[in-house]
Amino acid sequence: MRKNNNVTMFFFWGLSQNPVVEEVCFIVFTFFYAITILGNLLIILTVCMGNLYKSPMYFFLNNLSFVDLCYSSVTAPKLIIDLLAKSKTISYVGCMLQFFGVHFFGCIEIFTLVLMAYDRYVAICKPLHYMTIMNWERCNKLLLGIWVASFIHSVMQLSLVIQLPFCGPNEIDHYFCDVHSLLKLACTDTYVVGVVVTSNSGTISLGSFLILLISYTVILVSLRKQSAESRHKALSTCASHIAVVIIFFGPCTFIYMRPDTTLPDDKMVAVFYTIIAPMLNPLIYTLRNAEVKKAMNKLWIRKFY
Repeated sequence: MRKNNNVTMFFFWGLSQNPVVEEVCFIVFTFFYAITILGNLLIILTVCMGNLYKSPMYFFLNNLSFVDLCYSSVTAPKLIIDLLAKSKTISYVGCMLQFFGVHFFGCIEIFTLVLMAYDRYVAICKPLHYMTIMNWERCNKLLLGIWVASFIHSVMQLSLVIQLPFCGPNEIDHYFCDVHSLLKLACTDTYVVGVVVTSNSGTISLGSFLILLISYTVILVSLRKQSAESRHKALSTCASHIAVVIIFFGPCTFIYMRPDTTLPDDKMVAVFYTIIAPMLNPLIYTLRNAEVKKAMNKLWIRKFY
């Protein structure tokens, strides 16, 4: 494919063209992003300063919070700035970097949620072998593995898009550079690229979602054999995980399991997995998880009093 790229800049349509709606969205999303930063930083500081990362659950939670910070920062600051900007532009290079960042950190988040489900499965279903199975060395290898796998996935996605010729138009009906919007602008047949991209991202999203559903089903069934106290403790932890899974994977699967088509509601659906999920993760894990709340209270009360 010969590349003839005349486009050096893209223009976003954003969430709305109504100035009043944009002003309201600016306030709302600025608040959401501030909560995302503060909430995830609180979890990271709690885990690191309290030496909780030696526990596999907190080790993976720490990684999830760091990824949420990075993932939301790929799209949220640009969205917030553009809400008050007359011209919502992004350079071609910036667009490709944003596209890579969305897939890279989004993929890490997906795999981290799978690892956290596996960790809860081992802790609840095989408690006597938990420390042997989820030892420090294995946890580090698993975490390294998902970062490498996510990097490979993102490079594959980027290599498919970056070879496409863009010769106009250059207006993206979205608030960030995503695959379906970019394929729509390419001035060549993108059927094959669309199929490969959909099968790649769709398989990761749907496959991971099914694995998570099976894992938590097995966990919930096994809880019937536990004592009332153990069952309550496990349900408190698993409930927070399941809530995160539904909030993130529902919209994500809707976007990436479709053929190469764009819908008017895509950008509103994308808000859930790019903005809202990273904001809710720390709230869910602190308000719904008794162990995390106890660890935070113990650490921060001791620090300030």
